[in-house]
Amino acid sequence: MDDFRRLADAVVEDIGAGRLRPGDRLPTQRRFARDRGVAVSTASRVYGELVRRGVVVGEVGRGTFVRAGGGDPAPVPTEPVTSAVDLELNFPILPGQAEQLLGAVRGLLRADALDVGLRAVGVTGTAAARAAAVGVLSVPGWSPDPDGVVFAGNGRQAVAAAVSALVGPGGRIAVEALTYPVVRGIAARLGVDLVPVAVDAEGMRPDALAACGPVGAVYLQPTLHNPLGTTMSPRRRAEIAAVLDELDLPAVEDRVNAFLRPDPPPLAVWAPRRTVVVDSLSKRVAPGLSLGYLVAPPPLVARVAAAVRGGGWAATAFAVEVATRWSADGAVAGIERDKRADAAARQRLVADRLAGFTVRADPAAYHCWWELPAPWRAETFVAAAARRGVAVTPAAAFAVGASHAPNAVRLALGSPTTAALDTALATLAALAATDPHDTGVE
Repeated sequence: MDDFRRLADAVVEDIGAGRLRPGDRLPTQRRFARDRGVAVSTASRVYGELVRRGVVVGEVGRGTFVRAGGGDPAPVPTEPVTSAVDLELNFPILPGQAEQLLGAVRGLLRADALDVGLRAVGVTGTAAARAAAVGVLSVPGWSPDPDGVVFAGNGRQAVAAAVSALVGPGGRIAVEALTYPVVRGIAARLGVDLVPVAVDAEGMRPDALAACGPVGAVYLQPTLHNPLGTTMSPRRRAEIAAVLDELDLPAVEDRVNAFLRPDPPPLAVWAPRRTVVVDSLSKRVAPGLSLGYLVAPPPLVARVAAAVRGGGWAATAFAVEVATRWSADGAVAGIERDKRADAAARQRLVADRLAGFTVRADPAAYHCWWELPAPWRAETFVAAAARRGVAVTPAAAFAVGASHAPNAVRLALGSPTTAALDTALATLAALAATDPHDTGVE
């Protein structure tokens, strides 16, 4: 075994045995090299291997720290947390929402109607389903072409299909330097390398995209970016579109959160022949009976449809039929309105409970980005919050590659009840006001 991997194993063993605890800072690479009698270059490879395994994280200007709940590979939250107030995952389901959805489902419980849902359906659905999708996805300034609509099982599958259609194995795709964690897993399974692109207060920077080197496509979230909550202005969207034209690149535009903020319209308005729009019902309605949407321009429809079929990501006829009925009877539009009001109310709780802290939050979003006060470190804070029954996500979960993560956490606001969220925010605010040495995790 290579020396650097053996040394990395020894550090992992120390973590497993409790000799190194979540939040502990590792020595500098130079000090590590001197203590272990190896070259600094070998120490650098050790630290790189530990980051790859997900057991440590580098924080800008601070050093390298043991992750909370580290593992191999870096953990990405995929299932609800049951033992704590869950501020990791965002699947808002409102009280009374099931009643709004019941009519369409009840209508399928007749033999003649259910027969429709039991039949096979292609990835482009039916004319009625595509028209319903147009109704769901349209916003002021943009309405998708129904001939460009392709259906997937959910939003994650839609993202996977779009990436698969545009970037082959061994290819590279540009993404924001902090991005939706599931994209990392999708790229790894498809054999696609992620290329981080610097962001600013509006999202992906056009100059950084232009300088990122050869890539096959771009994945980005122009509206209510996860985790940062940023939204690109129309001017920034035009600048990104100009870079796409200059580099002759297609883009995957993730609009899963954009129903909360319909304005400005999609990047696809500025780059209509280059942009594959991805959306779903998972957050608009519910994750338990979802549907993924892809809207591809004419040159890309066939490739996107083939990727959905080839990846096994096609939606079921039942889900397509239910979604079509939900759109027709106004259930989707009604739940969207209710969720916009709910998200705004939850953001008011954030503004109240976390007043005085550095929080980046769009008033329309179901999440916020909290830059932690000194001397707190993200991994230590996550561990301390978990001990108090609140699950939050460190910045490292969103960082692409081995890049240093900011000293911040994301709070997902949509899953708990409003009362539970209020209590959790108060708990986190009190925790952040304490000294980390007094929490039992430092």
